[in-house]
Amino acid sequence: MIQRVIPAKAGRVTMGTGYPLALIAGPCVIESPAHAIETALELRAIAERVGVPLIFKASYDKANRTSLSSFRGPGLDEGLRVLADVGAQSGLPLLTDIHEPAHAAAAAAVVDVLQIPAFLCRQTDLLVAAATTGKTVNVKKGQFLAPRDMRHVVAKLESAGASGILLTERGASFGYNNLVVDMRSFPMMRELGRPVVFDVTHSLQLPGAGDGVTSGLAEYIGPLAAAGVAAGVDAVFMEVHQDPARAKSDAANALRLDLLEPLLRRLVELDRIAKAHD
Repeated sequence: MIQRVIPAKAGRVTMGTGYPLALIAGPCVIESPAHAIETALELRAIAERVGVPLIFKASYDKANRTSLSSFRGPGLDEGLRVLADVGAQSGLPLLTDIHEPAHAAAAAAVVDVLQIPAFLCRQTDLLVAAATTGKTVNVKKGQFLAPRDMRHVVAKLESAGASGILLTERGASFGYNNLVVDMRSFPMMRELGRPVVFDVTHSLQLPGAGDGVTSGLAEYIGPLAAAGVAAGVDAVFMEVHQDPARAKSDAANALRLDLLEPLLRRLVELDRIAKAHD
């Protein structure tokens, strides 16, 4: 029996017990206005064919890059302008990261979900700022935290009046330059009463293992995603790109866009089986 949770909304997409598996997908970072809009429209077409609720994600700033020379994105003002255009042209709900409390209100004026990066999941001021915007907050579990430690994150958000909360698994540090996903993490975090997201592609990072960049194991996206959905998650999060080798961020662990549809069809069937007795 899957733990019942308080649903969370992102525009017209609702995640939680009794709702279909949702997809959060997009490029790691906004590379250009044209690329962001093109990707959103392609993702929307795939999601509509498969029948999967979709939230488009892209970051306006990647503040935690390995190297100072790494591409970070267009920044707050230009990035939010691009995201507003994506929303207007695609009609999709939007998600983006925030790294500073001062960015919360501006981002919330444009997007439906504010995402807290894993390394910042314990930053109280950032969590409170996100919660007080009235938007759903997605918090990535730190690579250094046990799943049940996220109860303190949930308590902070609840105390600040968060309207919706999502908890995301993105792997735990395991030795040097490696992450692993403990499938027990999903039911453990769901016991906290909130929907759980599986960030498949970031879980396949090899942090810092490249030459000044994060390396990754994109060839295992399929089996890892299948395992997580079978374990009963509410949404999957995947970074996708038409040509991952040319992606300006997280190239080594992004899913090639043309591989998304067959994988989604498999995940939808696994979700149906996993939740058959919910």
